[in-house]
Amino acid sequence: MNKIPFDSKELQVVAEIPNFFGTTDPVYNSPVSMKENYLRTMKKEPVWESLGNESALFCPSVIPDNIARAFVFEANMMPPQDGIDMFGIPWEYVPDAQGSMVRPGNHILSDANDWKEVLQFPDIDSWDWEGSAKANNGTFLNGNGFVLAWQINGWWFERLISFMGFERAAEALIDEDQTEAVKEIFEATTDLACRIVDKFVEYYDHIDGFTVHDDWGSQRSPFFSEATAQEMIVPYMRKLTDHIHAKGLWADLHSCGHIESRIQCILDAGWDSWSPQNMNDTLQLFEKYGDRICLGMIPEIFDPATTSEDKQREYARTFADKVCIPGKSSFISVYAVLGGIMTPTFREELYKHSRILYSN
Repeated sequence: MNKIPFDSKELQVVAEIPNFFGTTDPVYNSPVSMKENYLRTMKKEPVWESLGNESALFCPSVIPDNIARAFVFEANMMPPQDGIDMFGIPWEYVPDAQGSMVRPGNHILSDANDWKEVLQFPDIDSWDWEGSAKANNGTFLNGNGFVLAWQINGWWFERLISFMGFERAAEALIDEDQTEAVKEIFEATTDLACRIVDKFVEYYDHIDGFTVHDDWGSQRSPFFSEATAQEMIVPYMRKLTDHIHAKGLWADLHSCGHIESRIQCILDAGWDSWSPQNMNDTLQLFEKYGDRICLGMIPEIFDPATTSEDKQREYARTFADKVCIPGKSSFISVYAVLGGIMTPTFREELYKHSRILYSN
């Protein structure tokens, strides 16, 4: 793609758009749309360093899990509430945690070998896809932004936890008497995920990719070994990412925890992008693997209340110099927004300096 020289007129803010945190983000007078830049970012040909507001999440209520997990984002928004997921498991919303958990005592599977008798798979054909499409196409899905459809409850370890509870799920991954059954569960649930992808492609307009959750670690370390991940999870992840790619869409992973040591598993599973949490060394990951996966980056954290605008601009330029590299690409992670550093000054300088670097 042709490079586009930077023009200072681009710094004009032409609009403000709402973000995930209830505030707004600036839209600059950029030479291409935010959606086009995000698409080019995924192709490792960005026009500027995506500021984290250039993709939107779509979590329609037609999928019971989105209600159960208190994570509905669509034309007909819903407040956080308790709900029942697609496998009939009740979840409750915990306001203090701003998240949901399986209601205590409602895990349905004690031994993975019993899954065929215990698990009741949903009839997704009975869901009101047409009604959901009518409500969202042309409104929430209007073609103006890069849209990732979020699969909140993962199809592998997170899903197994919802069936069994954390301790039993972790044990089942390495228990020789259960591992084959776990693989069967992952095969069946991955097939279900692929069918849901097909429904999105059939019914919704302007879907650009999918974000799939599967948390793999705590703040200190992964939950399981690399060998376990490679054997028990990666092949099924790869089946889903291959299916997503066959539809011409992008596959984004959401996986929390200190799991930078599992990067090879993430690469082997075929993910196009991943946003590590800040306990991971995102810069080191970028330096080693930024040509193979698009990473959500976390610049150096500073206190906006005590950091001058000149120093904020210096931080932005220094960061851009490290990540605006030919043949690689990245974007600003939501965790950087949570860190409080995405001030108007930092945003403007990052946009400007990344535009200059990417246009050279």
